[in-house]
Amino acid sequence: MNYSAREEEWADWMRRALDGDAQAYQRFLLAVTPHLRAMARRRCEQFGAPASEAEDVVQEVLLAVHLKRGTWDPARPIGPWLSAIVRNKLIDSLRRRGRHVSVPIEDVMETVASDDEAADAMDRLDAIHLLERLKDPQRDIVRSISIGGAGIRETAERLKMSEGAVRVSLHRALKKLAAFYRGETDDRSGRVEDE
Repeated sequence: MNYSAREEEWADWMRRALDGDAQAYQRFLLAVTPHLRAMARRRCEQFGAPASEAEDVVQEVLLAVHLKRGTWDPARPIGPWLSAIVRNKLIDSLRRRGRHVSVPIEDVMETVASDDEAADAMDRLDAIHLLERLKDPQRDIVRSISIGGAGIRETAERLKMSEGAVRVSLHRALKKLAAFYRGETDDRSGRVEDE
């Protein structure tokens, strides 16, 4: 199967996942993970990052894909969307470590070919467990918007909150989830401090 056919298959699975098909979503994640890993390794090499950084980037990408899958436009190819997430997560990772990163415009436009390496990172990604660590209403907001696909207004009305409060809560919740995922918690409580 060539890359464009494979990418179309991924897009089809993601479209079905957005319509609530959990098996299609699992197939998508299992199929796309080796591609993400290969892309992360190439990006690490390109930016002079240690190869060990790639797996952390892959895990952050999988979490971002899960939490932000509603941002993908089903009418557009999925490869560039995935590539942008990998690039952004690697840049975030390098910046956290104090490295300055500049990205050539050509890198934003490229679509990277897939590597046929097979691997299963799904057992390391337990988004449901991470969500359970959030308190309400943050947990409800993330489930509603990032998983359920509801809008800010709809979520705010359902939870009897202002739209601004929902946006702030969603932002803080996603930041906490990322920190939980990276293991950045405060003291013994297992909670991440708000800024």
